[in-house]
Amino acid sequence: MKKLLLTSCLALGLAGPTSLAQAAECGSVSVASMNWQSAEVLSNIDKFILNNGYGCAAEITVGDTVPTITSMAEKGEPDIAPEAWIDLLPDVVKRGMDEGKLVTAATSLPDGGVQGWWIPKYLADAHPDIKTIGDALKHPELFPDPEDSSKGAIFNGPQGWGGTVVTAQLYKAINAEKAGFRLVDTGSAAGLDGSIAKAYERKKGWLGYYWAPTALLGKYEMVRLDPGYPRDEAEWKRCNTVADCADPKPNAWVPDKVYTLVSKKFSERVAPEVMDYLKKRAWHNETVNKVMAWMTDNQANGEDGAKHFLKENPDIWTQWVSPAAAEKIKAAL
Repeated sequence: MKKLLLTSCLALGLAGPTSLAQAAECGSVSVASMNWQSAEVLSNIDKFILNNGYGCAAEITVGDTVPTITSMAEKGEPDIAPEAWIDLLPDVVKRGMDEGKLVTAATSLPDGGVQGWWIPKYLADAHPDIKTIGDALKHPELFPDPEDSSKGAIFNGPQGWGGTVVTAQLYKAINAEKAGFRLVDTGSAAGLDGSIAKAYERKKGWLGYYWAPTALLGKYEMVRLDPGYPRDEAEWKRCNTVADCADPKPNAWVPDKVYTLVSKKFSERVAPEVMDYLKKRAWHNETVNKVMAWMTDNQANGEDGAKHFLKENPDIWTQWVSPAAAEKIKAAL
């Protein structure tokens, strides 16, 4: 689901001689930024808070998930990966921790990275009996296929996404075709988003694959259906995630674990209050969705999104930092 590409490098200068003196104590800090919005804005939040609240000389370094986490596990560089989806590389992360190269800080997204099948909230409110995927399959008439209204539709993501494979396999496993549903290939991320936007604006039914946190869910309120099936990890790896597996079984998505990873050598050289911040800094998907929706509406980058969040949500971020750091951050804003 994650598109692991490079993003642009950002830099933020220090302010004044006081900051320079503090920076000498904190030192240079490399903060990894991935190419999706939530990771980009979180890396910029860390950069702003570390520089202005704790006198660090933090800069953002670019890279995608696999090489960044691998480099941290093997070389201890970069210093911080604010939003690491560690289920993508569980063996690499474990090895890095076992060898003393990595430590975990905050659970960046306490809700986890959430994937599954969703319906619009207005439809969930109108039909409180629809709580699981199985419940939705009883009502194809509520989710009409745009090409054949006599059938229901399940919208899927584009080819190349892991969630697209899982959705196609789940479609087979639960006999959704027999229940009167067609699996709709939306062709692209824009096509998937557009199908939700179109349904929402017309207050029509929609059922399909999506994930959180995302900007779109900050704009259109959606409800994730309970899979209604237990999680079988062995089956998940054997067949649910393998496109050409012929006999998938019903299975459940579970939230992806999303942590802040810190190099061990960085954690040992910085002041304890810096690590205290990194251990506390976490935000929920609902908040992230709203920030990303603002970024999308305003064509804002990660630096803009970070400042917007810090200005609008002092009740959240002041709980992460010391009172002295909070005053410095407010003054910088």
